[in-house]
Amino acid sequence: MTKTKTLSAILGAGILAAGVHAQTVKIAYPNWAEGIAMTNLMAAVLEEEMGYDVELTVADPGVIYSAVAAGDQDLFLDAWLPNTHEPYWDEYGDQLENLGTTFGNAVTGLVVPTYMEVDSIEDLNSIAPDLDNKIIGIGTGAGIYRNTNVAINEYDLELVQVSSSGPAMTAALGDAIENNEPIVITGWKPHWMFGRYDLKVLNDPLGVYPIDGCRKVARPGFQQDMPEVAELMLNFTMTEDQLLDLMIAIDDSNDDPRDVASDWMRRNQPAVDSWIPRS
Repeated sequence: MTKTKTLSAILGAGILAAGVHAQTVKIAYPNWAEGIAMTNLMAAVLEEEMGYDVELTVADPGVIYSAVAAGDQDLFLDAWLPNTHEPYWDEYGDQLENLGTTFGNAVTGLVVPTYMEVDSIEDLNSIAPDLDNKIIGIGTGAGIYRNTNVAINEYDLELVQVSSSGPAMTAALGDAIENNEPIVITGWKPHWMFGRYDLKVLNDPLGVYPIDGCRKVARPGFQQDMPEVAELMLNFTMTEDQLLDLMIAIDDSNDDPRDVASDWMRRNQPAVDSWIPRS
């Protein structure tokens, strides 16, 4: 049975001995659409197809990297590397095991609806008053938040970044589009909003926003302790269409993301079978 906890509760229990990990896989993830989707899908596969228990923890990325490196969590499936999460990797990378890339064309940047007549970050000052001089961002621990502050300085933008959360940001985007109003957000692919709305990522001639891969990382010793799960993670890859389909299904449903992911798993059994290790 999947259990979801806050990180404070997890860390309060202390660092577990390696042997306790035998049948329970502990996965931490941020409150981002692709992280929610990939993590709940792997929880479904591990429990329903492979017989493990799964414990899920929601936290900010910096806290996740620290917890995985310390051994308090087993896995993080939404590490944006080598660029967006570079500061975290610089601090913790030598303590983490790299289990490969799930999605290899992860894009970040400033995003607007296509009805807006701007195509480049350089154009934003011309409409700054229409935007209330704001860029709608997500949490301050996200790499895209840090890079957006760099963009504001590099492009000398007359805008400030307002921190919120992934769901709050997409809610603001949806409200603006419903009313045909201007808005600029910190956006990324893969994300369900690109399957639901007509959006464009603004050109970034100064190259502030990099291309990354969504990578899976594990605690020290994980591959030795749980080789079957490690092999599943190494095999686990998704196309953009698959991720969009899963993310939209989760966003459209009032059900728990774990239940939606389980249904998606059953509808995409050939892909799932290709990930599962076979003796």
